Amino acid sequence: MEKNFLTEREANNYSPLSLAFLGDSVYDTLVREYLLRQANMPVAKLHSAKIKLVCAEFQSASYDMLAEKLDEHELAVLKRGRNATGNTVPKHADAAQYRRATAVECLFGYLFLTGQQERICELFELIINQTEDNSVIIK
Repeated sequence: MEKNFLTEREANNYSPLSLAFLGDSVYDTLVREYLLRQANMPVAKLHSAKIKLVCAEFQSASYDMLAEKLDEHELAVLKRGRNATGNTVPKHADAAQYRRATAVECLFGYLFLTGQQERICELFELIINQTEDNSVIIK
């Protein structure tokens, strides 16, 4: 299957929540690959570690750090995601955390649609390095 990436203009036509829908999967896949490469663990342990890294609270904590590293256009996408309406808030996160997590997912979805895989990897590495610097145990 050949991938036809969208232009920035075409990608901007999608709602932030639609971009977050895709970005959630992109981010989740990156986390799964990262964890798998860390150690050959039982699936239950991999799943438990994954949950810590894909939850709204964790993604929200990455928001400010990412915002500092983005160009003007990426920052606009991030803010569109944060300001999107229609979010339902899970029990384990407050509304602000959930909106910030949605913003991160929106950015990952946008970058994926526009074929910016290298940039996705750069940003994900920043998130994971921040995690390791803060001594979050991924076991």
